[in-house]
Amino acid sequence: GDPAMPLLERCKFLAITSSNLDEFFMVRVASVLDALEAGRKPSTPDQLARERVLELVRERTQAMVAEQGRIWSEVVRPALAAEGIVIRRADDLPEAAAHDLRRRFEREVFPVLTPLAVGPGLPFPYISGLSLNLGLTVRDPASGEARFARVKVPRMLPRLLRAGDVLVPLEQVIAANLDRVFPGMEITRTALFRVTRDADFEISDEADDLLGAVEAQVRRRRFGEPVRLEVEARAPGAMVRELRESLGVPEREVYAIDEVLDFTDLWQLYALDRPDLKERPWEPRTHPRLRGEADIFAAIRGGDILVHHPYDDFDTSVARFVEQATADPDVLAIKQTLYRTSGDTPIVPALISAAEQGKTTVCLVELKARFDEERNIQWAKALERAGVHVVYGLPGLKTHAKLCLVVRREGETARRYVHIGTGNYHPTTARLYTDLGLFTTGADLTEDVADLFNYLTGFARTPDYRRALVAPEGLRRGVVGEIDRVVEGHRAGVPGRIVMKLNAVIDGAVIRALYRASQAGVPVDLVVRGVCGLRAGVPGVSENIRVVSIVGRFLEHARILLFQRGDERRVFLGSADMMPRNLDNRVELISPVEDPVAVEELAGMLEVMLADTALAWELAPDGEWARVAPAPGAEPLNSQDELMRRTAARGAHAE
Repeated sequence: GDPAMPLLERCKFLAITSSNLDEFFMVRVASVLDALEAGRKPSTPDQLARERVLELVRERTQAMVAEQGRIWSEVVRPALAAEGIVIRRADDLPEAAAHDLRRRFEREVFPVLTPLAVGPGLPFPYISGLSLNLGLTVRDPASGEARFARVKVPRMLPRLLRAGDVLVPLEQVIAANLDRVFPGMEITRTALFRVTRDADFEISDEADDLLGAVEAQVRRRRFGEPVRLEVEARAPGAMVRELRESLGVPEREVYAIDEVLDFTDLWQLYALDRPDLKERPWEPRTHPRLRGEADIFAAIRGGDILVHHPYDDFDTSVARFVEQATADPDVLAIKQTLYRTSGDTPIVPALISAAEQGKTTVCLVELKARFDEERNIQWAKALERAGVHVVYGLPGLKTHAKLCLVVRREGETARRYVHIGTGNYHPTTARLYTDLGLFTTGADLTEDVADLFNYLTGFARTPDYRRALVAPEGLRRGVVGEIDRVVEGHRAGVPGRIVMKLNAVIDGAVIRALYRASQAGVPVDLVVRGVCGLRAGVPGVSENIRVVSIVGRFLEHARILLFQRGDERRVFLGSADMMPRNLDNRVELISPVEDPVAVEELAGMLEVMLADTALAWELAPDGEWARVAPAPGAEPLNSQDELMRRTAARGAHAE
């Protein structure tokens, strides 16, 4: 909705909003429906009844989707037309364009359509999740018999077809040519609809074959129960009832959509070659200490290295770390976690090469990384074939920690090198998400990481970690302990401060600890990208807490925790958010950052984000978010632009 955002970026955000909402229903809403059906009592600290949760979800979803549609129809689509990107209805075309579109339909669309009617011997068809469908009432004029039919809008074709110099939605092209699909019949009613299915599955802790169990569940996901039915607002009531009854969807799960069903297809517009309608591209820079042909291990021995993606380049830091370890004859072992990665990752080929060279190579592949299960299964099998020791983690837990451990022979000793990250080993998202990585050879921390790998691959009691905070055993306790330590000092006259940058804050124990800090007078600043279950600024409870959210061109994904007590600053980074699922049901690691230069860099990042007046939104006591505006007469501060500027300046200075 921001008019300052380039036009195709606004299309991109409309698409992202839709895909995130799809996943929200497939996973979060589905889990509430499952719990309601099973009769489980509310499990959240507020004890909100699940029926009420679903009512509130519906209210918020309807308001958000309506606003999304308004922005598209009243603002974005007209602005696109003004830029020569015109989207028109199939029945609103000049004769020449309509004729061209008819030919395209015959040649490209009609051959892949499969009409499915309902009648004797023809049951209601299976509707795949997130597919776009035309529901029709088809009447035989000779006999008067009418039947329901469904035509699936093919996913393999672009959603917008070009007709002359305009674009036409594919579903309208199909609707305009139904005489070819149902020759000799009358189409009396039509409605576009879309079904969202439950994708939330659980794997039994007792599963003997985890790989096989995940493969089976992924196959079953296609047939999950419907959790949402979206229909055009103009759809006839009788057809909506027929769809509801046939799909088994209660009325509360039906959403009437005034505008576009499935904005995710606006990625097609974002792919247009119109750089004038997009953000100025950013090319990540190589960290100054990793320039040229420098030995990355020597660089790390010279002091910890902090990288901040996408400002710092992933390929010349993280990927290079693994690739150099593979090529180095003195490297004895490489141990790596993989939660999500991409098809073009250099990490997996490097691990395969290391195993083929005879290096001890271990990879913890999280098969249960939601919506990446199939890719992770493929990677796991490829790694196993190459001789990599593949481990799938502990029963009942997801391995979410972002770790790479390299053991290198140096003289008569074996030295450990570690990368600890906040994001996945994923080259694509490393250019889109802000994430941090710490390279260190510090003895205590590298030993903690080695102990965690041995615990995950072997059979032993939970280690006593020296420096790291590790979930599920001690991370929550460690974070609450750090908060309480600041509070104790503040009460004793040692000024304290707490700053946290996270994706989400909904853990009851952590929220209560932050409330205690506020009530003791400790200033608390939170930068929370997503869900925040804490209320800021409530008198007597949280008046010393400020919560902001940064929404910009890069998705804010890094996690940083800063606890200040007088002149002492304790700073941590890692993979965990303050959520019960992270703290209780995942293997997570939060690492202290002890290098003074890295500590200053992290503190500086936090201050820039807290000063943002271009991308920041602030949380009010009533739970609403308000845009942060610059002071009168001041230029807005865009924290992401500022961090790009600093990175570029640092690189120029290093040269």
